Amino acid sequence: MRHLLLAGVAALGLAAPAVADPVLGSWQTEVDGGAYAHVEMRPCGAAVCGVVTRTFDAEGEYASETIGEMLVRGMVPQGGGRYEGRVWRPSNDRVYLGRMELSGDRLRLRGCVAGGLICASQTWARVR
Repeated sequence: MRHLLLAGVAALGLAAPAVADPVLGSWQTEVDGGAYAHVEMRPCGAAVCGVVTRTFDAEGEYASETIGEMLVRGMVPQGGGRYEGRVWRPSNDRVYLGRMELSGDRLRLRGCVAGGLICASQTWARVR
């Protein structure tokens, strides 16, 4: 009887749906250096990472060398739609301390230097 009960509990645990992080999916960056990108936010261990999947400029979609590159790195959920990790800015090839904050279909990213004294931010829109 005990084995049957344990098997039932295990089956229920496997049948329960996984809770997806609400930040997962595709996001459009702001224009930076005349171009913008679509970034796919994916799980990477216990964190979230964002990979460039498409790039666009004033003439339309183009094949940038940044496609496939990880823009958002190791963003760990902090609760309340907030994340902390690192962000890479392709226009100057630098990695910054990063924060993200999710609000509906908007994702605000901040990259900071000097212990957070100097920051730049972008607000991304969810791609449907």
